[in-house]
Amino acid sequence: MAEEIRRCEDAGVDWIHYDVMDGHFVEQISYGTPILRSVKKCTSRPLDVHLMVERPDQQAEYFAEAGADIIDIHLESSCDIGACLKRIRKLGKTPALAVKPNTPIEDAYPYLPLCDMVLVMTVEPGYGGQGFIPDMLTKVRALREYADNNGFPSLNIQVDGGINENTGADAKRAGANVLVAGTGLFYASDMKAVNTALKGTL
Repeated sequence: MAEEIRRCEDAGVDWIHYDVMDGHFVEQISYGTPILRSVKKCTSRPLDVHLMVERPDQQAEYFAEAGADIIDIHLESSCDIGACLKRIRKLGKTPALAVKPNTPIEDAYPYLPLCDMVLVMTVEPGYGGQGFIPDMLTKVRALREYADNNGFPSLNIQVDGGINENTGADAKRAGANVLVAGTGLFYASDMKAVNTALKGTL
């Protein structure tokens, strides 16, 4: 993992996106806090921790202590979303809100005062290598328009799922400014070239 992180750094990535899956909110199970602590030792890049878990309110503090810089919680989680976002901020971390494909983006609007970023999932969370869902661009456009017109022009809009040079450019045109690339980056024959192309879309 340290070697892959160095490869990302050499390619010029800005953040490391760290997916956490609990086997309940999504079917798969992935990394926890011990691995995050190890990752923290390997990089100075900001760690963007995406909590795909049923109870992020019970997990956020542990991941903050383990080295997370940004903590994304799902709007669909079983907790008091507003209170959890406030807690993340109080812990000195950047709060972010993630939204699954079937959730209306309007449901996120009341929480914009409490977070610095909204993650619009462009695939169903839980599995890598899925195809980008083009209809999600409508949500990105609506979110950017709402944010710009209601006092949140600096809101980061992140997209995650099926991101490559083409879908990244589409997402940027819709209003996104943070792209998460997994399969499209790690399986590329030239990671730096792909990352440069993705940044070019921004």
